[in-house]
Amino acid sequence: MRVLVAEDEEILAELVATGLRRAGFAVDTVYSGDAALAYLGLHDYDVVVLDRDLPRVHGDDVARALVASGSRTRILMLTAAGSMEDRVAGLDLGADDYLGKPFEFPELVSRVRALRRRSARPVPPQLERHGIRLDTVRRAASREGRELDLSPKEFSVLQLLLEADGGTVSAEELLERAWDANADPFTGAVRVCMSKLRGKLGEPALIRTVQGVGYAL
Repeated sequence: MRVLVAEDEEILAELVATGLRRAGFAVDTVYSGDAALAYLGLHDYDVVVLDRDLPRVHGDDVARALVASGSRTRILMLTAAGSMEDRVAGLDLGADDYLGKPFEFPELVSRVRALRRRSARPVPPQLERHGIRLDTVRRAASREGRELDLSPKEFSVLQLLLEADGGTVSAEELLERAWDANADPFTGAVRVCMSKLRGKLGEPALIRTVQGVGYAL
């Protein structure tokens, strides 16, 4: 759901981030190892796409620090060195997966999704509740058989509500999980997105506001 891309080639980093956003992820980008450690300390990421050859703090040291902290964030390591020895070394550092450069973007997206499913917050391929069906692989949603035309952000918010299985999800948690670090918590982005989502879901209303707590499905 939320991904950090740590890659020192800025053009490549932004291309990867743009593609992942189109696939429905909330993505932040950093270009050095020290920045990666700072972001990983501030936010709860599902996956970090980690270039091994980062400046200032090497990607290997970022991986070591993440593993040592007991973080649930999964590590997809990228490197231009694609030999078997390099792959073994990266995995021995604690990386969960390894992808050599150059790579095909669909494979990267697929690997990120696979790591998300293996995280401490596993997501089944399909979520269903109150007649809503969400296919988390195809990124398709329907209600009582009616296809829903949802934006990536609306899809992510609905997925979080379904994952809560009737529990309440706070606006703060929605902002943390579905938006990137540039989101302004005072813009009312969650409220606006929720209003649009309710309209697309139609009647009878399914999303209720729990005053002072958050939202529940």
